[in-house]
Amino acid sequence: MIELFTIFNKGGLVLWCFQEGIDLFTESINALIRDVIMQERGDVSQFKHNNVTLKFKLDNEFELVFVVVYQSIVQLSYADKLLDDVSQRFRDLYKNVLENKQVMYQYGEKAFTHFGDEFSNLLRECQLKQIQMAETVKKPKAFQESAKSQKTIDSLIISRAGDKDKKPQKKGAKTQNQAVQEEKVFDSGSDVNSSPPSSPSQQDELAKKREEFFKKKQSGAVVKTAAKSPEAQPKKKGKQARVWELGGTGKDAAVLDYSAKSGNESADGRNSPDEDASKFVELDMVGKMKGDLKALRESDDEGSEEEEEIVAAKASGGGWFSAFKGLVGSKKLTAEDLAPALEKMKESLILKNVAAEPADQICQSVSRKLEGKVIGTFTRVNSEVKAAIREALTQLLTPKRRVDILRDVVEAKREGRPYVIVFCGVNGVGKSTNLAKITFWLNENGHRVLIAAGDTFRAGAVEQLRTHSKHLNALHANSVHLFEQGYGKDSAGLAMAAIADATQRRMDVVLVDTAGRMQDNEPLMRELAKLIRVNEPDLVLFVGEALVGNEAVDQLVKFNQALSNHATPGSEPRLIDGIVLTKFDTIDDKVGAAVSMTYITGQPIVFVGCGQTYSDLRSLNVGAVVNALLK
Repeated sequence: MIELFTIFNKGGLVLWCFQEGIDLFTESINALIRDVIMQERGDVSQFKHNNVTLKFKLDNEFELVFVVVYQSIVQLSYADKLLDDVSQRFRDLYKNVLENKQVMYQYGEKAFTHFGDEFSNLLRECQLKQIQMAETVKKPKAFQESAKSQKTIDSLIISRAGDKDKKPQKKGAKTQNQAVQEEKVFDSGSDVNSSPPSSPSQQDELAKKREEFFKKKQSGAVVKTAAKSPEAQPKKKGKQARVWELGGTGKDAAVLDYSAKSGNESADGRNSPDEDASKFVELDMVGKMKGDLKALRESDDEGSEEEEEIVAAKASGGGWFSAFKGLVGSKKLTAEDLAPALEKMKESLILKNVAAEPADQICQSVSRKLEGKVIGTFTRVNSEVKAAIREALTQLLTPKRRVDILRDVVEAKREGRPYVIVFCGVNGVGKSTNLAKITFWLNENGHRVLIAAGDTFRAGAVEQLRTHSKHLNALHANSVHLFEQGYGKDSAGLAMAAIADATQRRMDVVLVDTAGRMQDNEPLMRELAKLIRVNEPDLVLFVGEALVGNEAVDQLVKFNQALSNHATPGSEPRLIDGIVLTKFDTIDDKVGAAVSMTYITGQPIVFVGCGQTYSDLRSLNVGAVVNALLK
């Protein structure tokens, strides 16, 4: 059932290997190393590749990796136990060799040739235990063994604490009311767990309290009436008559005219479009965004956190010795040592807007990485955990590939076609606004842009893009063209026509705006998938706001799932290529949405919107985000 079991170290040296068949699993092992181990995805317990399942276990003390490979159609329930047993036995037998790196690298596999017999015994034990567990039939509990049989009627009766002081009544001296109530309870077939009937003393007490309550209410009403002043109350002001005439006079028109008069007006009394547009744009922005985007600025208040933690430990420890104990970590880290620090770190990440699932998975990955690691005598466990979290977050946020739009635009121009970017996302996250910012950045770098008004659903969407186009043309003359076909049109066909128009006009870039849609809206998600499938854009960007928390996981998972489900059968589905993070200036240090979105998609954050003007566009600064999360 096991195809392969191998042991190698993190340097790539294979120490021992067991192979059942003749198939080579080099590609699968390399994929595991590349996509899981090197990415420090310690939260991943198994990895599937080419119809086989790979389970692994890390030994951080000796930097070993134990891997078992079996066919995915096989349910190998003892794989985890086998990994634990083999790793423990291998460490016990060859501890001296593993500690001496020179001997290990000199002899390699020859130093571990006798481990085959030990492995066969461990494998046989695991298989026998699985057979025994399968043969064992779990018998149902007898009634006498169940918790229900231990309950009696006496144990279900709840008596008040005050009833204990009362004298017990004589045996058999039940009142008539008690007898009638008990008869009703047991004859009606109600559940035994229902509350017991009230005693006469309880009923009398409740009746007395009700009577006192109503007396107080009546007396209060009388006093309140008498306390009112005899003076007459002031009359309410009546409604004024409303004028409903649709007409108006010249005086009314003058009052309603808020337009500022200027000296330069056209023949019909209106200002020219260029003058109107120039009122609302800041011409001093021109020339400030040439070249690559600036990165987010890093805050400067991260330096003294370690000192603050030490001072807090001394203040709360109750003396010099307790503070000294807080500074001392164990020689070899265990899961119990790491649990408190990781739990605190997880809560901190969630408070910084990291979704619960990514926060939990990151902490699990760090726990597996640090478990078994030997640290110095005076090394603090919290410091080790924080350093590992910082490394994991940095590796997660660092792009696996660089999205260089300016270079790709030049390449597309050489091919005689426009570079196409599609923007998608939920409602109200700022797709159109950030599309305009990206347009301004492209104009600053000498590229002419065609904006496709693909949001044919939301009222005012086309007018919003028309206003942006007018203002952008006021900053860079004839650099932006808006392609629109009104409302209610098919967005996929509109995007195709826009790309054809851009090719004819020799525009450099096409930015396709789409309607905001919730991730559960099946018709709109199908329409988005059709737009991407038909037009094959160069880049698909998901626009998400930095304010979102756990919702980011649901949005991205379902957007990618919809694009995958509605892709052309037999072809590789086109998923989200990058992320635009908006409203970054509104969140202070709660930057966790960047981690959540990157963790779910594995794609880079290409743009960060951080203000209200066209120049408020930045690239992601990984160091700034990590420092804000760990602040």
